[in-house]
Amino acid sequence: MATSSGPRWEHAVVTGGAGFVGSHLCAALLDEGVAVTCVDDFSTGRRENVSALLGRPDFALLEANVSEPFHVDRPPDLVLHFASPASPADYLRLPLHTLEVGSLGTRNALGVAHGSGARFVLASTSEVYGDPQEHPQNERYWGNVNPVGPRSVYDEAKRFGEALTTAEASAHGTDTAIVRLFNTYGPRMRGYDGRAVPTFIRQALAGEPLTVTGDGLQTRSLCYVDDTVRGILATAAHTMRGPVNLGNPTEITMLDLARWIVELTGSRSEIRFIERPTDDPAVRCPDITLARDKLQWEPVVQAEEGLRRTIAWFREHGAAESPAPRLAS
Repeated sequence: MATSSGPRWEHAVVTGGAGFVGSHLCAALLDEGVAVTCVDDFSTGRRENVSALLGRPDFALLEANVSEPFHVDRPPDLVLHFASPASPADYLRLPLHTLEVGSLGTRNALGVAHGSGARFVLASTSEVYGDPQEHPQNERYWGNVNPVGPRSVYDEAKRFGEALTTAEASAHGTDTAIVRLFNTYGPRMRGYDGRAVPTFIRQALAGEPLTVTGDGLQTRSLCYVDDTVRGILATAAHTMRGPVNLGNPTEITMLDLARWIVELTGSRSEIRFIERPTDDPAVRCPDITLARDKLQWEPVVQAEEGLRRTIAWFREHGAAESPAPRLAS
């Protein structure tokens, strides 16, 4: 069936499809009339994220670890590789798994795409820029990453995934693209995943102090999930390989974000400053010139509206989890 972006996709495979962004992708594709196979091992994804889709005849759920070869019953014409722990709490808890998904998992997902002649889109991240020395960051910037720091398991997994995707396209002619996502937020985030937006909302709704790291002057650029999904599908529908930045070019400090969430929730929570994590980037802001020019894409959901929607979801669903134990791999 034709999507709003143009091409006629019949069947899409979404790895990590029960995760935060992946589940929104599954729903968006189904709404466009595209059959979807969601592949997830539930190491960080949640069944609840796709429970509303399970009764649909055009939706299939495959429980599998993409770090091992996997098979889908129907050849896809689109593969969206979104499997990976993506939050600090997850990739620090699952360091080896994160590296395996970024390497072996990407190789296996590329194999599924190549075998069926499908378009392949890799979910990369603004973390490939590390603690950037150029600001804002455009796709030509090579980054400033500590390859042996605590964040390296995620940063380097994504950087390797980009290199592997590029090599696959050059060596085998596979139709590939790379999207670099910047600080996506919205409903279905997990309250204890370690990212600022769900952490602050969870704390504010519970009346707990909001824990701001360092002096709180480090910046991030928040992009609501609906905008991110629209950009991903626009990239999939285009012929570009990327990488392409998908994010909101409006920056906010973490201290201002915390204060804003206190105001929007009507909480009486105070701000408490805690130690800043090692290698935590000082700034993070995408240059989205390429996405605007090639994809005619830019964010449209204003931050206040996106935060209100996210807060409303947390009020209804709670933190959606308990703190996870730290594991070795």
